[in-house]
Amino acid sequence: MAKAKTAFVCNDCGADFPKWQGQCGECHAWNTLSEIRLSAPASKAAGRSPTRSGYAGTVASVQRLEDVAVVDLPRLGTGFDEFDRVLGGGLVPGSSILIGGHPGAGKSTLLLQTLCRLAEGQPALYVTGEESSEQIAMRANRLGVPTDALQLMAETDVDRILASADALKPKILVVDSIQVVHSETLTSAPGSVSQVRDCAAQLTRYAKQTGTVLILVGHVTKDGSLAGPKVLEHMIDCSILLEGEHDSRYRTLRGQKNRFGAVNELGIFAMTDTGMREVTNPSAIFLDRSEHIAPGTTVVVVWEGTRPLLVEIQALVDDSSLGNPRRVTVGFEQNRLAMLLAVLHRHGGIQVGDQDVFANVVGGVRVMETSADLALLLAVVSSLRDKPLPRDWVVFGEVGLSGEIRPVASGQERLSEAAKHGFKLAIIPKANAPKKAISGLKVIPVTRLSEALEAVQ
Repeated sequence: MAKAKTAFVCNDCGADFPKWQGQCGECHAWNTLSEIRLSAPASKAAGRSPTRSGYAGTVASVQRLEDVAVVDLPRLGTGFDEFDRVLGGGLVPGSSILIGGHPGAGKSTLLLQTLCRLAEGQPALYVTGEESSEQIAMRANRLGVPTDALQLMAETDVDRILASADALKPKILVVDSIQVVHSETLTSAPGSVSQVRDCAAQLTRYAKQTGTVLILVGHVTKDGSLAGPKVLEHMIDCSILLEGEHDSRYRTLRGQKNRFGAVNELGIFAMTDTGMREVTNPSAIFLDRSEHIAPGTTVVVVWEGTRPLLVEIQALVDDSSLGNPRRVTVGFEQNRLAMLLAVLHRHGGIQVGDQDVFANVVGGVRVMETSADLALLLAVVSSLRDKPLPRDWVVFGEVGLSGEIRPVASGQERLSEAAKHGFKLAIIPKANAPKKAISGLKVIPVTRLSEALEAVQ
């Protein structure tokens, strides 16, 4: 009997190796290789002989790019405008979507609300592998969603799931979650690299062949990344992460990959006792500030996907009792904070090398772009001098290593959003200065960090 062939795949980058080793040779991560069993190659069909070039396969059809017909992709609305925004306008038939998040973030709640609404117009199948059918029914009754049209199945065998889907022919198929689904042809345990790869590939192949919208629920690791092999994110069309702290009622739905829409789009939801409720004006909740404005607080207009978003930034500068002062960030990149503090010292003449510096983005939002550089530095200076900035000031701009203030994208839209929420003064890069004055908003354009510091004296 022939020995089954195996390979070792990195859980972080998806690279495969013929034998186990402690460190991945591609991404250099340690102890991330997992063994998978390779299926035997299919035998050649009878009567097939290699061609003159040595290849036995038949020639596939080829056409020029200009001859390919371009059609608009039909979309299925989810019933949530924020969900549709992250998806790029709605669900695309034949697409595969991966939704990840921490336990308790609200993944199952959001999908159950969405599917119960969609099932009233087209057939939908919800496959649960971690909960029983009774638990799903109890949650649906608590949420008050219609339950008469949704098909429900508690199953973890991928072959049975595909057979049931082939018989019911749903337009939307949800599998919760991919880590518990397994195939009987593989000997590894559910959740292993080989099981996740094979089951996800079979489900994705079925979705592409039948035009079914496939939604997979995935777990996340301690660092917030999706668990399982990295190649799982390459198989699917859209990767979405549902984030939110356990002590906060707000949840952020962020698109990390989308073949049918904008990447890094953000949707805001509020978790209530009756399920997820979308937040139509997220800037209002993130600017729910107290009457007393403390030093170290500024407001920045960040650009999330296709819309501006006003968020509050807080900084705290305190005397350090340690030999190596701390640099702690929540919602920012920590290395960028250290770089900006060096720029503040070199080109602003303000030394915080012996101080502990803490930075936070209010509301649990993660700021991924560089437009918050100037606002963060002004918040640090405000905390250091114990001098609060006015409530009606807004700041944005990228800070370069030579102390210059660089422009950011969509400056006009950011200023319009700030004016709509009642802000009276904006400190922005000179290149982002509007050509026409904005009613009720005074603009202070700056080109250097020193000019911005003089404006807040």
